[in-house]
Amino acid sequence: MIINHNMPALNTYNRLSANNTQTSKSLEKLSSGLRINRAGDDAAGLAISEKMRGQIRGLDQAQRNAQDSISMIQTAEGALNETHSILQRMRELAVQASNDTNTKVDRGEIQKEINQLTDEIDRIANTTEFNTQKLIDGSKKGLVDKENSQVTLQVNTKQDIKISGSAPTALASSGVIIITAGSLASAGFFNDGTGGVMATAAVGGGISIYIAGQLTTATVAALGNTGATITIGTDVITLSGNFASMSSGESITIGIKAKIDQSTKIDDSFSMQIGANSGQNIIVGINSMKAKDLNLRQTANGEADVALRVGNYYQASGAVTLINNAIEQVSAERSKLGAVQNRLEHTISNLNTSSENLTAAESRVRDVDMAKEMMNFQKNNILSQAAQAMLAQANQQPQGVLQLLR
Repeated sequence: MIINHNMPALNTYNRLSANNTQTSKSLEKLSSGLRINRAGDDAAGLAISEKMRGQIRGLDQAQRNAQDSISMIQTAEGALNETHSILQRMRELAVQASNDTNTKVDRGEIQKEINQLTDEIDRIANTTEFNTQKLIDGSKKGLVDKENSQVTLQVNTKQDIKISGSAPTALASSGVIIITAGSLASAGFFNDGTGGVMATAAVGGGISIYIAGQLTTATVAALGNTGATITIGTDVITLSGNFASMSSGESITIGIKAKIDQSTKIDDSFSMQIGANSGQNIIVGINSMKAKDLNLRQTANGEADVALRVGNYYQASGAVTLINNAIEQVSAERSKLGAVQNRLEHTISNLNTSSENLTAAESRVRDVDMAKEMMNFQKNNILSQAAQAMLAQANQQPQGVLQLLR
């Protein structure tokens, strides 16, 4: 019999230590709810789950980003809603001023309100902010004008009146051409020749042409009753047809709308991070909604940036078309913002689904199966108790040698 080395006790002690270690790990997993509490539990699983955690938190933050972006868009769109209301009132006033039942004094009073409404459009554009950032002043329009530009000619005319010629690339913005049968009084019209903002020119046969809007230098060449040639900058628009068939006082209105190709510029845009990783963003630009950029301010007789004039029929009639164009411009911007908002709402739904699915995947890697771990804990606990009892028995075996001394 050997007493210096109690091998049964040593073996039992090793098993007891192992059982206690497993029991401690089971307790740790049950108390934390995690299968992986340290790298040693599952090194590869830890790396995978940490990557998933980063994606999940990124997706959750992207959802909040998208919600903040919607709030910003709603702020801008709400401001443009009021701009729309102002433009509708200005159009109403311009239609009122177009009626020659109004005296010069009456039109002067209408002009006062138009001036104030124009100033209010500028105030809204300059002061609308979200988190101290300007929204509709053009500082974040995100677009760069390309060299080539074209125009769209909108005509309210008779079938026998034609428009042809090159598309004016020198056109600064939109304008209005009004062709009228009968002579025009020259009083109250601006024809300084520098900005080409407002000009009148008589064409043979009693036909007159009135040009209004933010145009470059514009001139008219008389072509008699068959039409006229209008030069805007270096480009030419030709009007042809039987103008002699127009009744006295009948007018034809031609709306000129500049259409400039544009490209996105990230530095001057709102970049909305809507993904968990770099580069997962959308670029949103909001064009300037100032009165000048809506072509509601003109240069007249050397006086820059004055509100649309409604001092006579032709000015008021031209103002109606220019305000119509401004309304369409604001509508287009609101439509764009609404489309982006709808897109962001779908983005939020997609991010929520992705986060949910990735969380489930991360849970399968990282979380513990409580039922299974409780079973392991009970097993290890019973084995520990049994090992303790057997260690007590093994410690009693060497005492048998004392019986040999009797």
